[in-house]
Amino acid sequence: MAQGTIEDYQRAKGFRAKIANKLYHVPSHIKWDSDGRLFWYEKNTKEGRMFILVDPKNRSKSTFFNPKAVASALSSALGRTVDEKALTGERLTLRGIDTVAFEYEGYTWSWNRSTNRLAKEEQIKRDRRGGYWGQRFDDSKGEPVESPDKTQIAYIKNSNIYVAMKADPESERQLTFDGSPGEYYSAHLHWSPDGRKLAGSKVRKAEVRVLTLLESSPLDQLQPKLQTRDYPKPGDALSQYYPIIYDLGRDTLMACDPHLVENQFSVSRISWREDSRAITFEFNKRGHQQYAVVELDASTGRSRYLINEVSKTFIDYSGKRYRQDLSDGKEIIWASERDGWNHLYRYNGQTGAVINQITRGDWVVRRVVHVDEARKQIIFEASGQYKDGDPYLIHYYSIGFDGKNLRELTKEDANHTAFFNKDFSYFVDIYSRIDKAPTTVLRDREGKVVMELERADNSDLLATGWKAPEVFTAKGRDEQTDIWGIIIRPTNFDPHKKYPVIEYIYAGPHSSFVPKTYIPNPSGMQELAELGFIVVQIDGMGTSNRSKAFHDVCWKNLKDAGFPDRIRWMQAAAAKYAYMDLERVGIYGTSAGGQSSTAAMLFHPEFYKVAVSSCGCHDNRMDKIWWNEQWMGWPVGREYAQCSNVENAAQLQGKLMLIVGELDDNVDPSSTYQLSNALIKANKDHELIVVPGMGHSSGGEYGEKKRRDFFVRHLIGTEPPSWNSY
Repeated sequence: MAQGTIEDYQRAKGFRAKIANKLYHVPSHIKWDSDGRLFWYEKNTKEGRMFILVDPKNRSKSTFFNPKAVASALSSALGRTVDEKALTGERLTLRGIDTVAFEYEGYTWSWNRSTNRLAKEEQIKRDRRGGYWGQRFDDSKGEPVESPDKTQIAYIKNSNIYVAMKADPESERQLTFDGSPGEYYSAHLHWSPDGRKLAGSKVRKAEVRVLTLLESSPLDQLQPKLQTRDYPKPGDALSQYYPIIYDLGRDTLMACDPHLVENQFSVSRISWREDSRAITFEFNKRGHQQYAVVELDASTGRSRYLINEVSKTFIDYSGKRYRQDLSDGKEIIWASERDGWNHLYRYNGQTGAVINQITRGDWVVRRVVHVDEARKQIIFEASGQYKDGDPYLIHYYSIGFDGKNLRELTKEDANHTAFFNKDFSYFVDIYSRIDKAPTTVLRDREGKVVMELERADNSDLLATGWKAPEVFTAKGRDEQTDIWGIIIRPTNFDPHKKYPVIEYIYAGPHSSFVPKTYIPNPSGMQELAELGFIVVQIDGMGTSNRSKAFHDVCWKNLKDAGFPDRIRWMQAAAAKYAYMDLERVGIYGTSAGGQSSTAAMLFHPEFYKVAVSSCGCHDNRMDKIWWNEQWMGWPVGREYAQCSNVENAAQLQGKLMLIVGELDDNVDPSSTYQLSNALIKANKDHELIVVPGMGHSSGGEYGEKKRRDFFVRHLIGTEPPSWNSY
């Protein structure tokens, strides 16, 4: 078969460098000036980088600035050589017509394009806080909050709410008296715009689970360290928030009806109406089958649902939530999948009644870009409008609040990315497909092309022997729904050979994942193909951005991962292409893909023979609460065990490699250790790779080498060359 040879490894290793910077005239870092009258971008050309300035009014393009000249001036100012590559478009801004501002080594610099003069400006002060994504902060304490007129402050003391005149601490006045350490008032206080009322929450506290990680090989000492993270898991108790309003003039406390927000996953986005008549907030019930916008009236203390979204399965609050209040809450634009597709609705914000459905049809709104109250118009991204086309390609549209005058702004059969100016009168549109090089145009608000800006040149890329992935579709398990994916072949592809097939999987229900834009080496799959494989990626049922029914396949059923659709898709591809050998199928993935790649071996061993799983969530009870309860539901039921790779470890057939970073604080690494333990107890051969000091990843360069060798050894049947030989 002559695959998996040292020549293949050398070609795979050099592939990334071979194609680097071989695609020309594709804009990056597109930025409008603050007025929205001019914009600029960076592009790669055969002669090097260029920065282009565009004046839409005059339909003109010119050189924005010369990076070589700026780097030379910067070198003179600093007394040392500065590489022009350090001047990236990421941190460039345009001030007026003549001045370019940029950041370099902690300072802001300006370059006058007319006089070619460089000036050093102020030192940049950055907020270095950041930190761990899951950190829970103690909201029983906090800084005082000023009233709108800055004469008063509100603050928490002894778990209760106090107010005082800012200039007279002795004027302190206690407003609440029932707070305690276990049931306190939150320090997140909100003054009403008229300064006469305060909004906040009374909190029934729950302890937060702590994840402990062992750092075996710290850089600053010999002995290992323990690290800890806040890390609630499915089924854990959660703090409960009960919104309140305190009327200072009437000396009255008003509380939300607790029955409206019982068993909450979260209460969020507390905000006042501009006329101080009420607050609104959003209530996400545990289990994610109810999501509501709630109002608490500041005069009567009455609380009610303005919008009450319910579902028999789940509400995708983390991916499809959208709300825009209009005219101080008189109307609300709201996203919902209630008719089976993600669409926009207009509500009466005072009565809670639906005025009209704004968008409708067997397609999905992907993102709201802009709501124009003056024009009563919405600009949004959507996909799936073309019945015979790729349902994932993003197009841009505008539509009236009344659901009329739907206009497509980007008609080309491609995936579009838009960059709008300040008043949304123009936008730059880059469009491409995975198999079609990008074109960049400037459009007006009606979608009319007013300038063609760039057309990509991929001639040098094609000259390397690279070919674009093939877009392939086949019917899913229902024999009706189209399943979309891509096929990647090695650059030395020979149709007379037989090739093992490897699937790269990520089946997280929060999105879809097959790339749609022009990428020469998506997720490194082309490099893997160079070793002698056909590599595929597929979006099966249970992932997002299709119909609600398509998405619901995942509900309480993450082990499904779309496998019935994926297998049928590969069978259809192999029926067309006899060189795809489905007797030798491998699969790999990271995180949710780590869970799914192992699940392939446990639940579909007749098809998948070899898997490499990195940092997998192998039991959804072990992973972070929000992601897993979103899809697996609450309370934690038997379906969690049914979907668990750990519980089903004894079903393993074929070859499995597990990779995990010891400091993974996204997915608890113990999930991988527990799977390995279960496999050992079941007498199942497998490999476990623990990478010291590594967090949530696919394993880095070391893991990548182990993964490639594992597939070559077990799918091609060749002993890989030593790492030092290539």
